[in-house]
Amino acid sequence: MAGGAAAAPGALLCALLWAVTAAAPGGGPAPGAFGRVYRGAVNISAERLYAFAYSSEPGQVDAVRVYVNSSSENLQYPVLFVVRQQKGVLSWQVPLIFRGLYQRTYNYQEVSRTLCPSEPAPETGPSDQIIFVDVASMAPFNIAYELLVTRLESFQLETNKPFNFTASPSQPQYFLYKFPQDVDSVIIKVVSDAVYPCSVVSVQDIVCPVYDLDHNVEFNGVYQSMTKQAAITVQRKDFPGEQFFVVFVIKPEDYACGGSVPSSIHGNVNRTWNLQRTKNLQVTIVPSIKKSVYIQAMLFSFLSFLSFYVGSVVVAFVHYIRVRRKASAERLSPESGSGIMTSSHPITASTPEGSSYGAIDESSSSGGRQLSSPERGPPAGSDTDSSVEEESDFDTMPEIESDKNVIRTKVFLYLSDLSRKDRRIVSKKYKIYFWNIITIAVFYALPVIQLVITYQTVVNVTGNQDICYYNFLCAHPLGVLSAFNNILSNVGHMLLGFLFLLIVLRRDILHRRAMEMKDVYTLDYGIPKHFGLFYAMGIALMMEGVLSACYHVCPNYSNFQFDTSFMYMIAGLCMLKLYQTRHPDINASAYSAYASFAVVICLAVLGVVFGKNDVWFWVIFSLIHVLASLALSTQIYYMGRFKMDLGIFRRAAMVLYTDCIQQCSRPMYMDRMVLLIVGNLVNWSFAIFGLVYRPRDFASYILGIFICNLLLYLAFYIIMKIRSSEKLLPIPLFCIVATAVVWAAALYFFFQTLSSWEETPAESREKNRSCILLGFFDDHDVWHFLSAAALFFSFLVLLTLDDDLDTVRRDKIPVF
Repeated sequence: MAGGAAAAPGALLCALLWAVTAAAPGGGPAPGAFGRVYRGAVNISAERLYAFAYSSEPGQVDAVRVYVNSSSENLQYPVLFVVRQQKGVLSWQVPLIFRGLYQRTYNYQEVSRTLCPSEPAPETGPSDQIIFVDVASMAPFNIAYELLVTRLESFQLETNKPFNFTASPSQPQYFLYKFPQDVDSVIIKVVSDAVYPCSVVSVQDIVCPVYDLDHNVEFNGVYQSMTKQAAITVQRKDFPGEQFFVVFVIKPEDYACGGSVPSSIHGNVNRTWNLQRTKNLQVTIVPSIKKSVYIQAMLFSFLSFLSFYVGSVVVAFVHYIRVRRKASAERLSPESGSGIMTSSHPITASTPEGSSYGAIDESSSSGGRQLSSPERGPPAGSDTDSSVEEESDFDTMPEIESDKNVIRTKVFLYLSDLSRKDRRIVSKKYKIYFWNIITIAVFYALPVIQLVITYQTVVNVTGNQDICYYNFLCAHPLGVLSAFNNILSNVGHMLLGFLFLLIVLRRDILHRRAMEMKDVYTLDYGIPKHFGLFYAMGIALMMEGVLSACYHVCPNYSNFQFDTSFMYMIAGLCMLKLYQTRHPDINASAYSAYASFAVVICLAVLGVVFGKNDVWFWVIFSLIHVLASLALSTQIYYMGRFKMDLGIFRRAAMVLYTDCIQQCSRPMYMDRMVLLIVGNLVNWSFAIFGLVYRPRDFASYILGIFICNLLLYLAFYIIMKIRSSEKLLPIPLFCIVATAVVWAAALYFFFQTLSSWEETPAESREKNRSCILLGFFDDHDVWHFLSAAALFFSFLVLLTLDDDLDTVRRDKIPVF
């Protein structure tokens, strides 16, 4: 090295140093030695120039680090350092000034920078390099400084080998990594024992200059903020030279990582921070998965859910064989023509000739009368476009208008009392659910897809990985997508949603055929077969998969509602379907139901925006929650006969006075009263909990309210069904058990939080964890798989729960 510190770099290098020294004014640069500390002073008329020469061995990448220090804190006359290399110039001043929030300034008198390394020397021989360091100041007085130039021995990172180092805002670090021959993708894992100071990890191409300061680290490459953990996946195809720099920058303030925010724009601007914001870091670069793992993961995802299709075909085939055998036995039986209902399946259930939809047995329905007969309407299977039929909020028969209030006040209601409307009108009413949700899905999904594509494009173009809240330790890119595994895991919702639609379609077709074969306008046995809500549930399940996939393209604060909107709708549709089963004439219309869902989604958005710290929002929301629970309870208890208008408070006061104060009598509908009391207690508990604790995850809080109400109603329905001596057939019983088991497993993985857009990106990354399934899927992906299966089984429970009633007359089926 120059100055005799090591062996001479060669005759050419010596000649170069002599020529520069002779040509420079004032005697030329002083030869410098690596590893030696140079002390001096500069002013406006005196500056110092040092020259450092070295030789690189063949195939070696050499990096040089320059350390400078000045005891002066005078910002008016800083010491200027200029480093000249063969292909670039790097300069800075001491004190080095960093700016933070509110224009606060932070001064550092110790600065250490790594110079852009020389290119690998050719294999033919060593390569000679020379570096000039110029020290100057415009001060009219002497300012002392220190200079140390060293060669880095550990500049190149190795695969699967941890490397420890220390960095600070004025002493950033960066290192070189080269892809091995058999590795196409790697994951850069960075960990630290300390949360603060906040730091930034950046991956940049081999281009000079390297952006390694707080104000310019975001200018190039891919970067993310960090507290205790960070991970960046890097692909070979993104770097033509098959190598890159890993840059580590410490920020002067911590607010970007969730730390405290400076309380004032003023501060100790001249305070030095040399040793107060250092951070110990460890970086490890490990190979990522190979392409074969992508293929295995896709095969696993599709084959797992296609097995449900196979199972459904097997069940349908077994049922077909049983029905054929039973039909053959009936033909051979001498009593086959007795007209007795013999079919035990909802599809093939039939009714004796001459019976009519809505007929009420005189022994059980006082005041009831025969309202319809096959002669009063068009033949089975006919359809009209009458606007009267499409209007489901009004009764079309004067007999029903005159009798419904009398019938619904009976202490013991039967299904025939609440299934008196024309079947075609009621079917059209529930088909509106299906067509409306398709319309909603199209108009909702198209802008969502466009928005997430824009988000992904911004991430890819800017390199800012703080935009999206991935689990970076298990985020496997494919094409332009940064986390393909989170998108692929949603395929189950779409496949099982489509399968459920096929199952419902089969039931619908067979039901229509059974009606046509019997040539009967309506059936008087079993639960009325209206499939519109089931179709809507299938579409909602598919759309949940689509929108969850869209959300996971770039999960963040701005698009969280994509992942939750159809969850609310699924829970609401399930409750409506469960209620519609034994209340087909008085269930909510599609327009009011979807309007209610829209209000819930609006509240969810407002809750995320204002629910963190604003007490007024929680007061208003809790009040709305309690009032909505009371209003819905009143409607359910009085079977829709309690009008919601301005006189509701006066009527409620009268009811309380007559039934509770004047004479405290037993409730007329005890079962309903028990359900509504428990339901209101649960909802009021949710309201009080939200008002007191104000949970940060408001979207999950709303979803929890829906799920608890659905589970409560389903449990009440099953208990009342068993209490009424009704049976649970093997298929619905299996679905109930499968639903409970799969939901329990799914919720376990749901609560394994891997990221959170309610926190800063750096804080969210502290929750990141490695993959747990096939080396490709993380806990949240498993939640996607299991929740899709759990929802599918839940839908089958609702579809098959009352199959045992297909041979029971409606005037014998209780309403609860």
